[in-house]
Amino acid sequence: MIRAAYQVETPLDPSLVAEMMAGEQSSGTFVKVKGETEAIRERFGARVTHLEVLEELDSPSLHSAYLERKGVKGPWKKVAVEIEYPEDNVGINLPNLAATVAGNLFDLGELTGLRLMALQLRPEYRDRYSLPTHGIAGTRSATGVANRPLFGTILKPNIGMSPTETADLVEQLCEAGVDFIKDDEIAGNHPYAPVEERVSAVMQRVRQFRERTGRNVMVAFNITDELDAMCRHADHVQAEGGSCVMASLNWCGLSALQSLRASTPLAIHGHRNGFGAFARHPALGIDFSAYQTLYRLAGIDHMHVHGMGGKFADQTDEVAHAAKLSLTALGGTDDRVMPVFSSGQWAGTLPLTCNKTQSSDFMFLAGGGILAHPDGVAAGVASLQEAWQSIEAGTPLEGANRPALARALDFFGER
Repeated sequence: MIRAAYQVETPLDPSLVAEMMAGEQSSGTFVKVKGETEAIRERFGARVTHLEVLEELDSPSLHSAYLERKGVKGPWKKVAVEIEYPEDNVGINLPNLAATVAGNLFDLGELTGLRLMALQLRPEYRDRYSLPTHGIAGTRSATGVANRPLFGTILKPNIGMSPTETADLVEQLCEAGVDFIKDDEIAGNHPYAPVEERVSAVMQRVRQFRERTGRNVMVAFNITDELDAMCRHADHVQAEGGSCVMASLNWCGLSALQSLRASTPLAIHGHRNGFGAFARHPALGIDFSAYQTLYRLAGIDHMHVHGMGGKFADQTDEVAHAAKLSLTALGGTDDRVMPVFSSGQWAGTLPLTCNKTQSSDFMFLAGGGILAHPDGVAAGVASLQEAWQSIEAGTPLEGANRPALARALDFFGER
């Protein structure tokens, strides 16, 4: 069975609403039809397995013209609902899985709020979908980084640099000691910097650095596009000796990510930009728990979880929970993905991240935290490394004889 957990809001009888949800997303509709036999319902009908009224509300979170037409008033009830769907209703079909557990539920007039909270799959069922090609172990192996977080950055300025200017910055960052570099999500196939030209220019410097030092810096090139173009760009990255590509999950979609996974052995860096549209309102959308399950079934290797104490709206515990979910296996095999912290991160936010995550299996990306360090890029990277040294030693960041870190604390700590 596929088990989906929801939090719904309705002024109607919650048990009737839950049964209606189960019917709507399996063998039934709003009225019984001639071909809906007991045998069909027994084999293919979804079943409500849990129902709990959490609280009563004085006003609805969302408008419903349906309820207005019916003249239905409050009070409105917030309700936890769990529904089990037969696996045979889906087969192995990721877009159809998403349509089954969500789909038209968000449009039902009986509801003034609905949030898909979590998906629980049998390990054997999960393992029939795509698995990460690299995941945590493969990413560590590719970069040669063990027993600490991967420290990286985002290319800034986000856009506007020519391929040569981008390559110059990448070379500088490699020399400064970063483990990982990624494009910003809005960096694309620009007329002034086509993807393939940018990849070739950057990878020439990365290969030269690798050959000279033995260090392999992983670069995630943003190849977000229509599917044929993404596959073509991934092939070019591979041909140039690259190890990673990045895609904007929400705008490419589940099936495109599955096809990209099937077409390339490279690590896929999953960027969740736009996730706030799905999740920021507590009464509507898809919680990260369910979201990450769906996209992990597409076979990604890294997953953005935002950052702690950063520039986005997430609470610290939300970010920590997202990271821990990424580090939890869904199937019988090791399908964990590497959580990626970014958004306003710098040396001073690293201790909280380590404390809340209770793991070193993550990427810690500091854009301005490296590139805007007052003593330069190398000092920006050193400030992260020195912060990690303090964490390992169990000493406060302040007061240590770590010059790059001290300058970072003085400069970023005032912001």
